Amino acid sequence: MSANQSRWPTNRLKMTIGRHIGNAVMDRLVSWNLVPRTVMLTTVGRRTGNKRRTPVTPVHRSGHLYLVAPYGPVGWVLNARAAGTVRLTGKIDGQQTDAEYAVQEVAPQEAGPVLKDYLEVAGAVRSYFDAPKGAPVEEFVREAHAHPVFELTRLDAG
Repeated sequence: MSANQSRWPTNRLKMTIGRHIGNAVMDRLVSWNLVPRTVMLTTVGRRTGNKRRTPVTPVHRSGHLYLVAPYGPVGWVLNARAAGTVRLTGKIDGQQTDAEYAVQEVAPQEAGPVLKDYLEVAGAVRSYFDAPKGAPVEEFVREAHAHPVFELTRLDAG
């Protein structure tokens, strides 16, 4: 299965009125830098061309920066794949940033350790993973098809 053929996780995200309201509140909290380790991701809609904002928790591993899609191939994932770039706004490692990044989806072998690290810092999404926190990396590699992982390369000096 290629990276662009990811499948949905066993437990799927359901968009409810409550989740829409929660997302609006989270959007504001993230823009005020009140949610630790979380920044705002902006993608360009692949069909509409409109900017779409989503809070994300980047993962640092071995000197690289990654984005994890805990809910599977949702809209921001499809938009990032189509555009090849995203913008991150917020505090990364204590430094305010507003920068554009090239995205490169990684293979399951590289994604597994990133997914394991991600669950250490992003507890709210654990129910969307089959592998529990603390599981061996191999379990995360096996379910990487359901949680796309992108390596980020900063494009501007901003």
